[in-house]
Amino acid sequence: MGLEWSLMTTTLWIYAFIWLVAALSPLVHAWIKRTPMALGIGASLILAWLVQSILVWHLDFDLMRALGALLPAWALESNEMHRYITAAWLHASTIHVLGNALVIILVGVPLEQRLGRGRFLAIYLIGVLGGNIGWTLANWGSTTFCLGASGAAFGLLGCYLACWPRDEIEFPLILIRRWPVAWIALFKFGLEVLQYPTATSNVAHLAHITGFIACYVLAKPIAKGGLVPIGTVDSGPSSKGGQDAQHQAIITRMGDLSTDPWDGKLTGTALRTLQRLREEGDELETRQAWLEQLAEQAQCPICNGELDAVEVEGITLLQCSLDSEHLKWP
Repeated sequence: MGLEWSLMTTTLWIYAFIWLVAALSPLVHAWIKRTPMALGIGASLILAWLVQSILVWHLDFDLMRALGALLPAWALESNEMHRYITAAWLHASTIHVLGNALVIILVGVPLEQRLGRGRFLAIYLIGVLGGNIGWTLANWGSTTFCLGASGAAFGLLGCYLACWPRDEIEFPLILIRRWPVAWIALFKFGLEVLQYPTATSNVAHLAHITGFIACYVLAKPIAKGGLVPIGTVDSGPSSKGGQDAQHQAIITRMGDLSTDPWDGKLTGTALRTLQRLREEGDELETRQAWLEQLAEQAQCPICNGELDAVEVEGITLLQCSLDSEHLKWP
């Protein structure tokens, strides 16, 4: 069973806080440094497992499993809802965590290049919740723990299958080589479906299935408007073609420069900068440079406030520093 909160001592709270910091640090680092969140999640899972293992050795019982693993018997307790998330950062063995981290990195890094990191994190959490909620409903009232990031790992495959099934990624499917995403996803999902009815092991096959289905169903609405259009065929984002497709997708979302919110009222250097922007603003980097310069020379046409050059999903826009509703251009 889980651990009652009333039994927590100050020392145990400190241990739990150390585990939480270990789990969150790689995620915060990846977000701030703008490195792939998939790599950050993989590092987070492994670091959390190391602290979990050290605490087991030190305390002679698994504190974090008692505090954070999913427990269907407590599914509706308001102070236990965190388990639907924390269970994905707890594992049963070194092989368990390394297997999950490997899949999340191999599938997640190219998928994140398609989605963008914000949408990628949303898909990842949907996989976590989809797997854990599905397993809880099927085992209602059980006192058996469920833990691991497998539901999220399968969720990434479900998303990839729904949006870019013809991509090829490196994956250990029979041999470690580039395989079409559709082959990987359907093989792994089909294997889980076949094993679930007769499974006698402690593997939560249903969590894998429901995590996959949740992300497959919700993938396209979330991926719409991401870095790369749904269905793009270019062999995969690790290839030059994938990078070109991502670049081209951003260019197609750049706003129109033929009209401007100042309606001919700009003068002097600001007007000359606007003219250069229109002449040379077809490329991302050039447009960004001229917009940044224009932000220093022009004012908001609504309130005469200062302007900021902000980046939104790879595209630079001018925005009023006082009220973003005044101006977002182009």
